[in-house]
Amino acid sequence: MPTTVKKPLPAAKPDNKVSPASAATKDKAVKASHEKALTLELLTAMPESEYMSAAQLRYFKAVLDGMRADILANSDATSEHLRENVMVPDPADRATIEEEHAIELRTRDRERKLLKKITQALEAIEQGEYGWCEETGDAIGLRRLIARPTATLSLEAQQRRELRQKMYGD
Repeated sequence: MPTTVKKPLPAAKPDNKVSPASAATKDKAVKASHEKALTLELLTAMPESEYMSAAQLRYFKAVLDGMRADILANSDATSEHLRENVMVPDPADRATIEEEHAIELRTRDRERKLLKKITQALEAIEQGEYGWCEETGDAIGLRRLIARPTATLSLEAQQRRELRQKMYGD
């Protein structure tokens, strides 16, 4: 049997005619995507002089918005899950289901408290106060904010607060 070799079709030639208005719009879109696309690696590589620059604030705002969206989605899922009425005749199975619901509710309560902190952090970004210690006014630091985006105290201030709580039961 003879084999036939198919030649690929020639690629379509791009239209090199671009209007100046669309080129400017494309340049703006590319620039905006680069500004928004601050990665963790780029964030940590930035010099200290760039601390809480507009790009860093956008990064943390995006992180906090993502955390808020996750919490709200989990909350909706929990509401739906708790509305399900599962009739189980075995008392042990019923107890297990009730315990799972209790754990889920405790988790959502912790997330509710975190949601409040996220909202406060987003307000601090809007007011230009994000990233600065509430107690001392010093920089909280990128590494701490990356680990805990809702942090309001520098590491040293947080350690002092925890020590006071431990000593005085505050």
